[in-house]
Amino acid sequence: MKITVVGLGKIGLPLAVQYARSGNQVTGADVNPRVVELVNAGTEPFPGEADLAQYLAEATRAGALTATTDTTSAVAASDAVVVVVPLFVDDEARPDFTAMDAATDAIGRGLRPGTLVLYETTLPVGTTRSRWRPRLEERSGLVEGQDFHLAFSPERVLTGRVFADLRKYPKLIGGLSAEGAARAARFYESVLQFDERPDLARGNGVWDLGSAEAAEMAKLAETTYRDVNIGLANQFAVFAAANGIDVHQVIEASNSQPYSHIHRPGVAVGGHCIPVYPRLYLWNDPDATVVRSARQANAEMPEYAVALAESAAGGSLAGRRLVVLGASYRGGVKETAFSGVFGVVDAARKRGADVLVHDPMYSDDELQTLGWEPYHLGDPVDVVVLQADHESYRTLSSHDLLGVKVVIDGRKVLDPKRFPEVAFRVIGAPAASTRNALVDVGESAR
Repeated sequence: MKITVVGLGKIGLPLAVQYARSGNQVTGADVNPRVVELVNAGTEPFPGEADLAQYLAEATRAGALTATTDTTSAVAASDAVVVVVPLFVDDEARPDFTAMDAATDAIGRGLRPGTLVLYETTLPVGTTRSRWRPRLEERSGLVEGQDFHLAFSPERVLTGRVFADLRKYPKLIGGLSAEGAARAARFYESVLQFDERPDLARGNGVWDLGSAEAAEMAKLAETTYRDVNIGLANQFAVFAAANGIDVHQVIEASNSQPYSHIHRPGVAVGGHCIPVYPRLYLWNDPDATVVRSARQANAEMPEYAVALAESAAGGSLAGRRLVVLGASYRGGVKETAFSGVFGVVDAARKRGADVLVHDPMYSDDELQTLGWEPYHLGDPVDVVVLQADHESYRTLSSHDLLGVKVVIDGRKVLDPKRFPEVAFRVIGAPAASTRNALVDVGESAR
C-alpha cells in the first residue's frame, strides 16, 4: 500500500516507520520543515524512543519512508491516510481543534475515491462522525461510505516503547459503516504484528468495537480510569499520612486481593494523556462528578507536596533554596507536557522560595528556556522535592544535595537511609516511618 501518516510527532513517526517496515510505501506529512528535513535524512527528530533511530535510518535508506510538508499531494497518491495530529484542551476542558481542522482540510483537498482515512488522535465521543466526515466530504466533494471510508482507531502506546506496545495491545477500531470497519481491520492486520496474549479471552489483534463512537469512548475510558484511580490513591495518601498510616503498605495489602487494583499516589499526574483525556470526557459528559473530582484531586498534589515541605522545614520557605528534581512528567522521558514541575515551581515561588530545577535529560540552556534556574548536583540546597522518577535519582544521597535539610519524595524512589539527619517525607507515609529526625532548615545552605 501507499500510506500517508499526517503528523510526525512522538507517535506519528514511529507509526510511519512501523508501516514502512511492514512492506509499504509511506509518506510522512508534517507542518514543521525541520522535522521533515531530519526524517528525510534518516535522523530522529526527538530522542528517547526505543529502536526508532535504527528503524528510521533503515526505512529511509531503503526508500520505504519519505517526508513532506505537502499533505494534500501526499494524500492524493495514497491508498490509506492515518492522522496523528495533536488535539489540545484548555483549562475549561474545551478541545482546541485548530491543528486537526487544518490537517483535515489538507487531507480533504487531496482525497481521492477509494481512500481509507483513519484518525488515531484521541477525540471526544462523536467527533469522527460529526466533525471529520462532513469536513472531509465538503473539502473533497466525495461521499463517505461510498467514495471513501472513514474510521477511528485510538493510539494505545506509551512514548519510549511504541514499537513494543503496538505488538502488545489489541488494536481497537470503529467505522462509520460496515465496509469502512472491514477496510480498517484489513489495514491494521497488514501493518501490525501482535504478540500472543493468552490472558485475553478475545485474543490479541484487531478488535472491531462496532462504531466510531465506541472506539472513541474506549480510549477516553481507559485513560480516565487511570486518572480517577490515581485521584483515589492520592486522597488515600493524604488521609493516611495525616493519621500516621503508610498508604503504600495499605495499597500493597489491598491489591493482594484480586478485585483491588489501586494505583500509586504521587506528586503529580502529567503527560499528554492522563491529565488531558478526562477533560475530553468531561466535555462530552459535564455531569461526571467522579471524573471532575479526581481531576481536581490530582491537580492539587503539587501544592500539597510543597505545603508538606514547608511543614517539614518547621517554618516558612521564604528565602530558602528549593530544588525540584525532575522537569519531565515521568522518569526516562524528555517531555514536560503537563508535568508536575510547573505546579511545584509555582507553589514554591508563591511561598517565597528560591527555586531551581534539575533534570538529567535537559541541558542548562533548555531548563533556562523553560523559565527555570538550573541546579547542579553537589551545589548547596535547603529543600528538595522529587517530582520525576528518573532512574539516576534512585541512588542520590545527602552528599549529592549539599546541606539539604528537607526532602519530599514525591514518587517513593529515594532511599531514606541515604539522608541521615534530614526531614525526609514520602507522599502517603507518616513522618515517623522515615526514621529521620525533623530538622529545622535554619540558615540557608548557601
